[in-house]
Amino acid sequence: MDNNVEQAAAKSQTADSTAATTAAGAPGTPGAPLQAGTPGANASTFWKNSGRRVPGRPSPKRELEKSVGAGGAAGRGAAPGPGMVSTFTEYQKSVSDAWDMGDDEFCIISSTEAAAAAAVGAGGDAARFSRQVSQTVALNVIETHSRSNQNHNASRPTSECGPDSIPASRSSTEESREDRRSLPDSNENRSRLRNYPGRPQLQKISSNCQDSEYETKIEKFQVVLDSPQLDLVALKKISWSGVPRKMRAVSWRLLSKYLPPSSERRMAVLESKRQGYQDLRHNYFRVDSQDETQQDTYRQIHIDVPRMNPQIPLFQQQLVQEMFERILFIWAIRHPASGYVQGINDLVTPFFIVFLQEALTPNTDLEKYDMSALPEETRNIIEADSFWCLSKFLDCIQDNYIFAQLGIQEKVNQLKDLIQRIDVNLHRHLQAHGVDYLQFSFRWMNNLLTRELPLHCTIRLWDTYLAESDGFALFHLYVCAAFLLHWKEQLMQQNDFQGLMLLLQNLPTHNWSDRQINVLLAEAFRLKFTYADAPKHLETKS
Repeated sequence: MDNNVEQAAAKSQTADSTAATTAAGAPGTPGAPLQAGTPGANASTFWKNSGRRVPGRPSPKRELEKSVGAGGAAGRGAAPGPGMVSTFTEYQKSVSDAWDMGDDEFCIISSTEAAAAAAVGAGGDAARFSRQVSQTVALNVIETHSRSNQNHNASRPTSECGPDSIPASRSSTEESREDRRSLPDSNENRSRLRNYPGRPQLQKISSNCQDSEYETKIEKFQVVLDSPQLDLVALKKISWSGVPRKMRAVSWRLLSKYLPPSSERRMAVLESKRQGYQDLRHNYFRVDSQDETQQDTYRQIHIDVPRMNPQIPLFQQQLVQEMFERILFIWAIRHPASGYVQGINDLVTPFFIVFLQEALTPNTDLEKYDMSALPEETRNIIEADSFWCLSKFLDCIQDNYIFAQLGIQEKVNQLKDLIQRIDVNLHRHLQAHGVDYLQFSFRWMNNLLTRELPLHCTIRLWDTYLAESDGFALFHLYVCAAFLLHWKEQLMQQNDFQGLMLLLQNLPTHNWSDRQINVLLAEAFRLKFTYADAPKHLETKS
């Protein structure tokens, strides 16, 4: 038996003479090597036992050092002193509170491996790990981790999860080189998009990786929404940082004040409002109207709607375009002070998608979904809810769409003043190359950044806009300021008017996810907190 132990010990490359001396209680000075021929002289435990203090390892007790130094010769099978850890099992027990229960599968050793470990340690006071056993366990851990990564990445398409998500990889150096080679293609696509000033960004309807960040909030939303009398302040507070997808439709109805706080009245109000919209369709939506103004309005809407998201098949369906035409036309007739203005059609899209998602299963591909597969009653509900929520949403920015759009002109001037105070170098760079803020930020104010961001990012942004306590009109100004400052480095590298305008009108946000929107909103909140209530304190004295 001793010969077997010595042979197994000789194969182990992790022998530690200091640990062997301490564990065996060898005579002489602490740390002196065991004499040749001593059974288990080169055997080592899984955890090296050393008298030195090593960062990240359990330190021996001082009492042990004293006892080893003054104890003289100790027996070969003496147990370790207090505070020392001779086996992995003892170490695991000593730090059991630090182990994550979710990782237990990495610590399980098969009975065969355990038997091998026991055989190696036979004749000793505790089972010891051989090199073969430890390598087997390590390989099992690596294989399990790699398999879980592959399965996880296979279920999350890289193209939908934003730039910060981990792509599905094959753990080989050649594939990482292939990924690098593919980067110029994306740059070429980006430059190809930038050949057309004013072209809207490619829109992505959904992102598979965005919902997991908000799933932990579902219980909080459930508690607030199930209350007999809704606490609107509490709902706004938890919605500001994002609303889970399955809670978004009902939350947006409540945040828009389309539904009342009382849960008892909600169904009655919904039925009344939806029937009211059907009455509006019957009374107002008449394509053959003799009114010249209405004819002009309808003609403009009929031109704009097909242009909206032309690369998404969903919005090219006739049923969907007719729904949008009715919503926009009825809204324009009910708001004669402004009427229909180009850009309002983009503001219907987020509401339409959110209420459509509510009616479909979570895994439905919205981009290619056939609206004719939905019952007419469901389509009417989506259309009515989109109309009423749009009406409530536009109430606080009504001056953006009146004659000459004075509200937008005022906000553009405020943005110019704000950037001048926050970052004078960027402001001077734009001015030096003849770039006027109205040339690029008018669309930001008119379309509320819907042309600059992917659609799922716009929906996340509107979670916060709807949760703003004093309306989002003022906060949107600071979002635009944060958005412009985000691209400062790229803007400062452009040294002519054409380069600046091409970049500003085609900002590379097509790979953005909710993570970038959260950062953007946090920066906008910081700017608002700093500057909103102190409009004069940074003005230069003449």
